[in-house]
Amino acid sequence: MYEQGTIRPPSEASSLLVRVTRNCPWNRCLMCPAYKGTTFSKRSVDEVKKDIDGMAEDYGRYLERITSAFLQDADTLIIPTKELLEIIEYLKIKFPNITRITTYARAKSMKKKSAASYQALKQAGLTRIHTGMESGSARVLKMIRKGSTPEDILTGGLRVMEAGISLSEYIMPGVGGRSLSEEHALETARLLNTIRPDYIRVRTFAMHPKSPMQKMVEEGTFFPMSDEEIVAEIRLLVSNLDEMHTHFRCGDFSLNLLMGVDGYLDSQKDEMLQEIDTYLSLSKRQKQAYSLLHRSGHYFQRPDDLVRDDKVLDQISGEIEKLEKNGKDGFNKYIQHLMSYQLPQPQTDNWT
Repeated sequence: MYEQGTIRPPSEASSLLVRVTRNCPWNRCLMCPAYKGTTFSKRSVDEVKKDIDGMAEDYGRYLERITSAFLQDADTLIIPTKELLEIIEYLKIKFPNITRITTYARAKSMKKKSAASYQALKQAGLTRIHTGMESGSARVLKMIRKGSTPEDILTGGLRVMEAGISLSEYIMPGVGGRSLSEEHALETARLLNTIRPDYIRVRTFAMHPKSPMQKMVEEGTFFPMSDEEIVAEIRLLVSNLDEMHTHFRCGDFSLNLLMGVDGYLDSQKDEMLQEIDTYLSLSKRQKQAYSLLHRSGHYFQRPDDLVRDDKVLDQISGEIEKLEKNGKDGFNKYIQHLMSYQLPQPQTDNWT
């Protein structure tokens, strides 16, 4: 029997999942529940090879169909390059049709790898690195206890890009709250314009009920943003991004309100801004209806078309009015509650 970790990027849905490390070596980020209550450990090369053997045996009749693999868990680059090379080479022996191998990595680990290490990993077959940048703002990164600095993110990102390995940077609109929203957008754009990654993947912030950030809200040190405010923040970000050949992705994550904001910045930036402006031009009630429809699971429809239908809007308005009467900021709190259901569950009740 072989191990598999808890999460992987949506783009790796059809990839072979190979667990190289267990959980997250940092695991202190205030906004991330994925590995809370777990302990990090590195797996030996022999352990991983035995897992690969087991997968090769189980998938024997389908070996020819398996063309991609994802190395788990949160930070594969933390292991020595020599060990990682041995795992990749063995994986390609057992699954000879694999042409794409990807992994998660933290900025600190990306920064520590040398240019020579990246060249060797690329030569061996590592094709893409997914990394959680979250923000380019030093203050936001410190607030959420990300454990990395803008300089870490920049150095690691540039080193990966210089090696010719595809880089996917994940950003988190809304995680700075109202107080740091503008700084969060502008500093994130500034850093991304320097790194110029292949992908910018948007992961709109949602707060887990057990997150320590809930206490920050109660203390008045963090102010959650509404859907409308987050969309405005994304607009500021996109408008300040260069027209570079980078795919700005909202369409692969349902917590993103405007999943249609999705395209290459050098050819579709104006279209994405127009998509955002179309939403922002809606009335307050239409925006609320849009949020309620999307957050209730209507991911693959066009809520902006629905909310312009007076009959539909009248039906939804009754529900919105009920939510607005449910305490201060009742509607937005309900939306935030719905969003929290889409987050991974921590494996502890004492997330500190």
